[in-house]
Formats: sequence, structure tokens, C-alpha cells
Amino acid sequence: MAKLYYQTDCNLSLLNDKTVAIIGYGSQGHAHALNLHESGVSVVVGLYEGHRLWDEIAATGMKVALTKDAVKMADIIMILTPDELQNKIYHEDILPNLSAGKYLAFAHGFNIHYGQIAPNKDINVFMIAPKGPGHTVRSQYVEGRGVPALVAVQQDFTGNTKEIALAYAAGIGAARAGILETSFREETETDLFGEQAVLCGGVTELMKAGFDTLVEAGYSPENAYFECLHEMKLIIDLVNKGGLSFMRYSISDTAEYGDYTVGKRIINDDVRKEMKKVLSEVQDGTFARQWILENQAKRPYFNAKRRLETEHPIEKVGAELRKMMAWQEEQKEDDKK
Repeated sequence: MAKLYYQTDCNLSLLNDKTVAIIGYGSQGHAHALNLHESGVSVVVGLYEGHRLWDEIAATGMKVALTKDAVKMADIIMILTPDELQNKIYHEDILPNLSAGKYLAFAHGFNIHYGQIAPNKDINVFMIAPKGPGHTVRSQYVEGRGVPALVAVQQDFTGNTKEIALAYAAGIGAARAGILETSFREETETDLFGEQAVLCGGVTELMKAGFDTLVEAGYSPENAYFECLHEMKLIIDLVNKGGLSFMRYSISDTAEYGDYTVGKRIINDDVRKEMKKVLSEVQDGTFARQWILENQAKRPYFNAKRRLETEHPIEKVGAELRKMMAWQEEQKEDDKK
């Protein structure tokens, strides 16, 4: 079993004499910066010149600087820009301004694990990866709670990197919920596999396949949408609340019987074999290479697929049906905060 850490295992005062640079101010960036700031940590937000949020961030009382200058000021540099931008930012603005003993931090292990960023041995490297989107990391902190996080240490030049990482985790509120120890390799490979085979790739294709099957059989697209996409939230909310057994307890016996008799016909041995192949491609770097090359080529496949997916009938039907659900729009606005 992996080790878990809580508030009593973390010493936030270790950050008292340190400055944290948050590089990027997106979903995770704004949450980390504000939570640390409100925990009493000295924070500087590193941005590119002309960033639209510069004045807004400065109004919070946090320092704002160009990325290269933020790195010079800081003891801990947390990179929270998208994976595909980190390599360029690191080599142009961060690396030239790193000095021995500083701490380089990440919320996802992709660039370290696949060698796109390779810090010198005299740099400490750690990861704090909240298991939730930035708006939830922020809202839970404000409510006095926290989102669980993963902690990993890749390089420990000064001998106290885990302690600094745990202090950082406490600063963003994660220690209130629990911090699970892992490695850059494990976090990266499980995260990519989960996204591709289950959470994003697997689930979206399953919903579209169910929708298409019903529509092709002559059922209305509206009913197909409700049954194969809309009600997915109900099921996932139940699973999140109490696991598979609670979900099964909460649904009808008819639905539960269908779960037991049909589930393995859909997710059959062929699917499981393909999942193992997907995992192998994550482990051996095949996916990483493809994604890196895709970005170098200015994303021709990615952009085309993004456009084509918006044209699927399930999207068009859903857009109309969601107009009936005022609470959905309210939730979307809350999620953007």
C-alpha cells in the first residue's frame, strides 16, 4: 500500500522563508497561487509579457513578473502550463535562471518521465498533483476542505525535498484530504492510460456507440441522448459517492441485473487486450512520441479530430436538450471559476 500523509505530517512553516513561483495561471495555476497566498506563502506568478490577467492577479496582492524574472526571485518553481508548452518555457525562461538547490515542481510527470525536461542533478525535483480540476482545488480550499493529491520526488539534492513538497501540498489544502506517495513514472503512466482507455477515450466512444446504436435502430436522438449520455452523470456521481456497490444499491434491480449480464459482453476480452496494448504504448513512449511530434507539426490530426467531433449528432442533439436544463449552465459557469 502506498503511504498517505495528512496535516500532521506536513510542516507549512518550511515555506516561511521561501518564495514560490507559479508558472502559468490557468485552471491549476490560479488555484495553487491563491491557495498558497492565503496560506501565508510568498507567491510570485510568472507570465508572458502582455498577459491579459496581469493587473487582475496583481490586485490580489501577489507579485507578478515575467517568467524568467519570477524564476530568479523564487526558491520553488511550480510549472503549471500545459504539457506541450513546458519544454519551450523551461529551456527559454527557466533553465537559464535556475541555480543549485532550487526546487522545480510539477503537477504532472509527463515532461520529466519522457525526458523532455532534464534538470541538472543539483536541482530538486518534486510533484504535487491534485486529483481534481483547479476550480475544485480552489473551492474546496475556500470551504476549509481540500482535494487529495499525489506527491513524488524525482531528485533530492538538498535532502529535504519531500518535506518541502509536503509543505507545498499543505499550502494548497491537499493535506486536509490526504496526500498519496507515488513516483513520476507511476503518476504519468496511470494518468495517460486512464485518460485514454477509460475516462476520456473509452467513455466518449462508449456513449457515442450507444447513441448511434439506438438512433440507427429508429429511436429518437433525444431519447438516445438521455439514456446514453445525460444519465452518465447520475451513475458516476453514485460511484464517486460510494463506489460500485453503492451505485448498484441505488439503481433498480432491473438495471443491476443488466449490469451483471451485459457488462462483460461490451467490455470483453478483446477490449481488455486492447487496453493492455494502450498501456504498453504509454509505457514504451509510443504515445509520448506521437504527441510530441503532433505538436511539432502544429497539430494537424488533433485539430481535425476536434472539429469533426463537434459535428457528431450527439453534440448537436445535446446542445438543444441542455437548453431545457438551466442548472447545467449554472454549473458550467461555476466550473469556470
